[in-house]
Amino acid sequence: MAEERRPRPRKSSTTKARRTPSVRGAEGAAHAACRSLEGLIGHPTEGVSAVGREGDGWCVVVDVLELPRIPDTTSLLASYEVRLDEDGELMEYRRVRRYRRGSADE
Repeated sequence: MAEERRPRPRKSSTTKARRTPSVRGAEGAAHAACRSLEGLIGHPTEGVSAVGREGDGWCVVVDVLELPRIPDTTSLLASYEVRLDEDGELMEYRRVRRYRRGSADE
């Protein structure tokens, strides 16, 4: 005896699933910004120097190693301002500063 199969109810195309933000809090925003920036520019991130809520998203300043040198204190780093939407998707980024690792803030 063959089992009778019932058709599955189809989801209406007009029904939208409610999306929950994939970024929760400053830590999530920082991780998302680092991942996105590394993927785009191909340089390793060193850390995050600022995170802030901005409207419906986040603004994160990520420090990146752009040019490794020996000794390490002469390596060139850069700070990038990364803007994410509320879901953690990269909206824009820009380099705001370039500096030597051994230099102090002025």
